Amino acid sequence: MTAINDSTYRQTKIIATLGPSTSSKKSIEGLIDAGVDLIRLNFSHGDKESHIKRAKLVREIADKKHYHIGIVGDLQGPKIRITRFINSKIDLKNGSKFTIDYNHPFDEGTEEVVGTTYKDLVGQLDTNDILLLDDGRIELKVEKISGSKIVSKVISGGLLYDSKGINKKGGGLSAAAISEKDHEDIKVAAEIGVDYLAVSFPREAKDIEMARKLLNDAGNDGGIIAKIERAEALKNIDEIIEASNAIMIARGDLGVEIGDAQLPAVQKNLIKKARKKDKVVITATQMMESMITNSIPTRAEVFDVANAVIDGTDAVMLSSETAMGDHPVEAVEAMSRICEGSEGQNPLTMKGSNYSIENKKVDRAIAMACMLTADNLNPTAIAAITESGSTALWMSRINHSVPIFALTTHTRTLRKVTLYRGVYPARIKTIDTNHETVNRDAINVLTNLNVAKDDDLVIITKGDLAGIEGGTNAIKVVRVGHLAEI
Repeated sequence: MTAINDSTYRQTKIIATLGPSTSSKKSIEGLIDAGVDLIRLNFSHGDKESHIKRAKLVREIADKKHYHIGIVGDLQGPKIRITRFINSKIDLKNGSKFTIDYNHPFDEGTEEVVGTTYKDLVGQLDTNDILLLDDGRIELKVEKISGSKIVSKVISGGLLYDSKGINKKGGGLSAAAISEKDHEDIKVAAEIGVDYLAVSFPREAKDIEMARKLLNDAGNDGGIIAKIERAEALKNIDEIIEASNAIMIARGDLGVEIGDAQLPAVQKNLIKKARKKDKVVITATQMMESMITNSIPTRAEVFDVANAVIDGTDAVMLSSETAMGDHPVEAVEAMSRICEGSEGQNPLTMKGSNYSIENKKVDRAIAMACMLTADNLNPTAIAAITESGSTALWMSRINHSVPIFALTTHTRTLRKVTLYRGVYPARIKTIDTNHETVNRDAINVLTNLNVAKDDDLVIITKGDLAGIEGGTNAIKVVRVGHLAEI
């Protein structure tokens, strides 16, 4: 959970992936204590039972600690992968021959041959094409295609583990966005009660809309995250962002498709574009990669995380670092320190923010007016009494340094806002239609959290009608301790 005390409000959220290194109650508790805001379940690995067990542990630990932790279910999607090796990994030598064969037994890969999950891979390749495995760490040159076999020469070798992804240099490999496996995993995600569902390799808005319908049909109303990892997605980025609740800049496969040199500019543009459209953005892949084995990050990794934070990303994500790394807790702690340091050295402030409103929605106008008021009064905190969390989201799209507390009675909303930059979930027992009662309850929540004390200024936003989504229509500026003024 984002650290909150008298002086520190880490705005940028941290997502940690669970895996073999973080399956026990002790390890998950360590991640949460280290500052994780959301947990990611990667459906590319593990089975239904392991995901359900991990999610249950997250909920139990969070409830015990009175924390609100979001859960992200990440679909495998049509990612084209190798299958598994007899000993879980191999060491490929430069210059050696290596064959990828769809008909090879699933669990019997060796240093000479391995299977693939994608039957049509041979039909999308030509001689001399360059294959990139494991986000480009392994490079193979196609020398011959024969039946189901792709015979290649290792150009850049190294350790290769089970189930790693395959891509073609320059892009061009494609399959349906929602696979048969995804259909089943969406049902598991709904059973778990995920707060967000991440869709891998979407090409257009229809892919996002299909995932949302499948999740809703399964009984879950969680948000949809579009993982941007295809060059095709960049061509349709505006419609994809509009159809999603959030985007994830998945830099591994995206870098393979567009080239590493293009990634920094694309990342900055995507962060800016998502925030402008009132959507959430996550920066992911290899952010603290060296911490899979090392206890401290490299300077390059520190700068990578810091740049994403300074650009305005809502969240940064850890993958293998926490799923299979040797130092999962230390990785979260290091990422938290970097986020806080980056925000402190170059904080996103409200000065110069754009308060223009592109629509006539009253609740959005109230959110913008609240941030403009905060810009002038510099309050200790903002209390956004909300049903769905939308008001808090809109506030967080404005550059700011004032902590925003989303006060709600709804557990789903409390978990959803864990992804919003600079927004902190807090439960309010009831949302009364009496304004005086609501104001007092909101102030009590903040004082009980040690966020506000006597004489501090707090801004409260709320609606006339309790329980009505989209009903925010009022702003109240309160000085704590001066109850007569409420």
